Amino acid sequence: MIRRQDSIIITTLTRLLTPFIQLFGLYVIMHGHSSPGGGFQGGVILGAGFILLAISFGIDEAKQRFSEGLIAVFSSAGVFIFAGIGLLCLFLGANYLDYGILPVVEPRSLGMLGVEIGIGITVMAVMISIFRDLLTFE
Repeated sequence: MIRRQDSIIITTLTRLLTPFIQLFGLYVIMHGHSSPGGGFQGGVILGAGFILLAISFGIDEAKQRFSEGLIAVFSSAGVFIFAGIGLLCLFLGANYLDYGILPVVEPRSLGMLGVEIGIGITVMAVMISIFRDLLTFE
């Protein structure tokens, strides 16, 4: 069984670093359509930030804050965002994920951004789910 170690250094550093880790993960997702990175890499960074919190503050508290139902909602929402953008392109008469048909100002850029957000949410939720599942095999 994994037990929480009450270390003031670890908890303080985790509290200080986690917002920056999460912000960097969001940055990687938001700029993934125009620079290296994207939804997968940003989702992994966001998931790693949560896992850092879970390790430093205790598994039981982490399980309470991120329940299995919430993980299912996040992973489903990410897939629906990705698939929804692709289906919207189909309904407008183009190919699947052909963003040029979208009725917005910069369709390709915003279409890719939406897909990256959907992928990032899904990857983050799946990483957290795998971490939670591995905890049950103790």
